[in-house]
Amino acid sequence: MKKYLMILGSLLLTVNVMADKAPEFTLTDTNGKSHTLSDYKGKIVVLEWVNHNCPFVKKHYNSKNMQELQAKYTEKGVVWLSICSSAEGKQGYNSPEEANKLTESKGASPSALLIDSSGETGKAYGAKTTPEMAVIDKDGNKVYQGAIDSDPGFNVKGIETATNYVSQVLDAVLAGKASPLSNQKPYGCSIKYAR
Repeated sequence: MKKYLMILGSLLLTVNVMADKAPEFTLTDTNGKSHTLSDYKGKIVVLEWVNHNCPFVKKHYNSKNMQELQAKYTEKGVVWLSICSSAEGKQGYNSPEEANKLTESKGASPSALLIDSSGETGKAYGAKTTPEMAVIDKDGNKVYQGAIDSDPGFNVKGIETATNYVSQVLDAVLAGKASPLSNQKPYGCSIKYAR
């Protein structure tokens, strides 16, 4: 019986470790370059689901909060991948050229803006809203997914008093510590998937 319990415990541990693995993906950015998640093994990666027509995304971009986070953490070696999972013809979808102009006009500085118009990658991650965030550690494990912070409102002033979950997670992982939380309920606009 003891041996059976040890084997069962080992299997459960294996399942938990596997469940933490971030889903692999290959997406093309707005400049035509292909990005595969495994290319970034050994680096910390942030995934940010974006739709610039969403008022919740506007809150974080109009306040420069998102741009400051992008700049702060990419300077520390974090790979920041913004992902647009809006289907072609739906709110939030832009041609690569339009998306580049938007990124420039907002002063944003992600490592790349990836086009996921099929929604395959967004669905693989179970992403539901914009903005929704995920943090992947150097071993390719998803250590956080959910809301950017604790203030689900529209008011820009709420950012000042909110707890920024993404910063908490990134600061811990960059320091070689475990993520202090694995998920927080995301808020924002629903992602405009093809179906």
